[in-house]
Amino acid sequence: MLRFFTAVACCVFVCSANVFGGLELPAMFSESMVLQREQPVKIWGWADAQSTVVVEMNGQTSKTQVGDDGRWSVTLSPMMAGGPYELKVTSGVESIAIRDVLIGEVWLCSGQSNMAMTVTGVENSAEEIGTAELPQIRMFFVKSPHATEPQLRCEGSWSVCTPSSVPTFSATAFFFGRRLHQELNVPIGLINSSVGGTSIESWTSLEGQKNVHELQPRLEAWQQEDAAYSPDAAKREYERQVIAWEQHRIEAEGRGEKPRRRPQVAVQPHNNRNYPSNLFNGKIAPLAGYTLRGVIWYQGENAAYRGFSHLYQHQLRTLIRDWRTHWADDSLPFAWVQLPEFRAPQQEPSETTGWVQVQEGMKKCLTIPHTGMAVTIGLGAADDIHPRNKQEVGYRLAQWALSDVYGKTLVAMGPVYQSCERNGNQMVLTFDFAGEGLQSSTPELEGFAIAGPDRVFHWAKARLDGSKVTVWHDDVPDPQSVRYAWASNPKHSLRNSAGLPASPFRTDDWEEKVRQD
Repeated sequence: MLRFFTAVACCVFVCSANVFGGLELPAMFSESMVLQREQPVKIWGWADAQSTVVVEMNGQTSKTQVGDDGRWSVTLSPMMAGGPYELKVTSGVESIAIRDVLIGEVWLCSGQSNMAMTVTGVENSAEEIGTAELPQIRMFFVKSPHATEPQLRCEGSWSVCTPSSVPTFSATAFFFGRRLHQELNVPIGLINSSVGGTSIESWTSLEGQKNVHELQPRLEAWQQEDAAYSPDAAKREYERQVIAWEQHRIEAEGRGEKPRRRPQVAVQPHNNRNYPSNLFNGKIAPLAGYTLRGVIWYQGENAAYRGFSHLYQHQLRTLIRDWRTHWADDSLPFAWVQLPEFRAPQQEPSETTGWVQVQEGMKKCLTIPHTGMAVTIGLGAADDIHPRNKQEVGYRLAQWALSDVYGKTLVAMGPVYQSCERNGNQMVLTFDFAGEGLQSSTPELEGFAIAGPDRVFHWAKARLDGSKVTVWHDDVPDPQSVRYAWASNPKHSLRNSAGLPASPFRTDDWEEKVRQD
């Protein structure tokens, strides 16, 4: 399997070494763009080999010679927030003038459908749209499709936030950016590169994944699917599914319901957008190097039902490391949205599912420096994988950014389990991000379960003590583990003084059967 991926990577390197003619800039460098303040800003593009390129902006002038491959780049000195400015690039008789350039804070916003979900789909959308006259917030939408090789260019353009443009904005990104703009009073640039129904391995480069031992089972499964693909078999299966779908459509419309999406014929797996690196190639690689403050990520739903949910912590770690490598910034801030509740409400004290494993994998990645997590338990819905309260999701992501990235005195996120101590028949749990003290959203703490050596969990009693919670059950004299909110749609009550909910957690590492809902 490694030989296969190495061969592809070598082909990519060779195929990328093209020679360009004529002055050209990447799509991100275009009218109404936002450049990152207070950091060196890289500007690059293509022109005739060995020609001279001059870049001018905000009193700065930088010159460089174009390489034999037609590529050039310059770095502008850090600039304070402000604008609008004009960026002018000249090569010989050719010149490009980019107007309405702002200097502020730039964030890359990526993931699957919950990041892609637009402002039109949120709660109170009409009011949010009508009050969105915020011209210092701009969004660049990456329109390019996935690709089987890393691309140098992407398609896209910047939109200035107005009531007429904001309906197409990523809702999570917009509400995140809106709070940053309100708190920091600087322009905000949001780069939206997201696609619904996509896998995390498709957003990570091939080079970044191929030598990660823990990821080999997932990569090998993809390779096996690719080798076993038969166009004739795929067509027959598609025809069978269409017949079944037609019957379903008739029945659904007869009940006044909207039928599910019509089936599509399966493509060769290595051409699928979810194949390892394909979305990275088309929608992230062309952005690499555009100066950012950080990244927000909203994905994971796809990973919960594929049989590889236990790998998510390794996949997310790999993606963060990979993107930081491509941006040449080992401390690039990176935050993600932990999955909220979904599916049927919790019945048993402990219900280990693929959904829960993804949530746990996300929590474990908080050990990576310069990372954060928006805990969203309480914002989900049993019957909707696309919860509509994206205002609070964006708010919580911004809470972390304002605290950890911008140094505001705020509690960065919801309580995160840190450690536990045994005290007789009780377990005493300590939490980070307790703020001024832990609280309960219900009269009595709910959602805690406890087990002894038999590994049978019981709903537990619990009490608060500052940043600690004491948990026990009268029938468990020898407690070995505590779990909290351990289900796809769990009971929960614990939060901090900022009103932010606690992340689901367990104190054990027991292996057990995982239910794939």
